[in-house]
Amino acid sequence: MVAVKKDKINGDALGTGRRKSSVARVRVRPGSGNITINGRPIDEFFDTDKDRRSVTETLDAVEVAGKVDVLARVNGGGTTGQSGAIRMGLARALVSFDESLHDVLREGGFLTRDSRMKERKKPGLRGARRGVQFSKR
Repeated sequence: MVAVKKDKINGDALGTGRRKSSVARVRVRPGSGNITINGRPIDEFFDTDKDRRSVTETLDAVEVAGKVDVLARVNGGGTTGQSGAIRMGLARALVSFDESLHDVLREGGFLTRDSRMKERKKPGLRGARRGVQFSKR
């Protein structure tokens, strides 16, 4: 199944999520439902409701919204990539927290890595695929 990762010091369940160029390291511990991202509450960190919902729908799918505290460290990319990375990391951490949640999270698509990345720029082109404009004269 999925590798179970626990913190050796305090027993937090750990999970790593990635999306685009964002990487999120997520911890889940029993608590009152606080979600902290880079030391700030989720409402302060994400401006749009779409990004907040992306993170919280993982907790709602397994019905543990008020029972666990979530601590996330995320860097790289923009807000959408970061929220997607936290969503995946949170799902992996929840599986480490309670392995019986694996099937629900897998069916909901929370454990699937979105592998779409920005294509690299190639030499002789203006971008990944866009060439220079043709000039007849």
